[in-house]
Amino acid sequence: MRYSALSIFLNGLRGNKSWAPAWRDPAPKPHYDVVIVGGGGHGLATAYYLAKEFGITNLAVLEKGYLGSGNIGRNTTIIRSNYLLPGNNPFYELSMKLWEGLEQDFNFNAMVSQRGVLNLFHSDAQRDAYTRRGNAMRLHGVDAELLDRRAVREKLPFLDFDNARFPVMGALFQPRGGTVRHDAVAWGYARGADSRGVDIITQCEVTGIRTENGQVTGVETSRGFIGCAKLALAAAGNSTVVADMAGLRLPIESHVLQAFVSEGLKPFIDNVVTFGAGHFYVSQSDKGGLVFGGDIDGYNSYAQRGNLASVEHVAEAGVAMIPSLSRVRFLRSWGGVMDMSMDGSPIIDRTYIDNLYLNAGWCYGGFKATPASGFCYAHLIARNTPHQTARAFRLDRFARGYPIDEKGVGAQPNLH
Repeated sequence: MRYSALSIFLNGLRGNKSWAPAWRDPAPKPHYDVVIVGGGGHGLATAYYLAKEFGITNLAVLEKGYLGSGNIGRNTTIIRSNYLLPGNNPFYELSMKLWEGLEQDFNFNAMVSQRGVLNLFHSDAQRDAYTRRGNAMRLHGVDAELLDRRAVREKLPFLDFDNARFPVMGALFQPRGGTVRHDAVAWGYARGADSRGVDIITQCEVTGIRTENGQVTGVETSRGFIGCAKLALAAAGNSTVVADMAGLRLPIESHVLQAFVSEGLKPFIDNVVTFGAGHFYVSQSDKGGLVFGGDIDGYNSYAQRGNLASVEHVAEAGVAMIPSLSRVRFLRSWGGVMDMSMDGSPIIDRTYIDNLYLNAGWCYGGFKATPASGFCYAHLIARNTPHQTARAFRLDRFARGYPIDEKGVGAQPNLH
């Protein structure tokens, strides 16, 4: 069924009893051309583009929980392409362009809201750094504006502009940035892939990877063995665990990143705002709650929960930026397991096992990269050659001495 205003109207007349399930619940087949491990945003997007762009439909997406149970449903929904370095800048701009046409592409309301992203700066040196970043963005055709103190005050009058330690001096503004409903992204890609014949198999945990003569032949799962010609890993924070099943050690650490929602408030934050003197970012949801987050917790973990020290740290940064937050109640928090690479940039590459592919190391950038990640990963799997935009994200770049060190925010907590 194609969603439209007419279909909503007609189903309303029928008591909304004619809606079909958005995707099937198939039993796994004995063998597929491609098996994708991980039913999050990147795995589902990869399946969608493999089917849509490359005609590969004999494929399965394996998810150990339910769709949306991982990081795709555990983030702060921000999208942007305000990156500096050549490897990241064109990639995230590709992702932004895909976001802009995504809802029409897969016929699902993902609530894409291009409300603009402001990165505040608080010193002359930070202003110069953002000037350089903005110039790099514009040279690559990415929208960027450098706002002075007065322009920021007009947009965000509630900031603490005269903070003795962190005075707000201006901001780098990307008007096309914004937010997207995170779980709707998973549902839209799942529906689009399923409609093209992809099997999305939930409650199916991978427990082993079977190899023969240096080739992957399939995966052992909680629902039995599933054979495949190609195996693609997109397991986010559990990438190291799954890769270890094939004897592959990754340059990745898993850390918890917490996010928070406040009680509902009247609308007052129209944009996404980041604090330049600490790691804090905030936007306001359609329900009125403030959605915000900060740094990773400073220890390795595979748990989807964090500690109170990080909660206090995030709250302190938030109040330093917006003093009125001191009167706002936190409603709930959650944690996502982040696959932190050593240089803070992702990996999309073939491994030394010919038919084993890797998508991992997304650090803080996983959600905003979802469309481009899926598109480029699908290209790699289908054609066995990296997409031009993702050529810098090689697995061996650390050994070769070609890291993409965007901000020094890799796995090391002391750099945050």
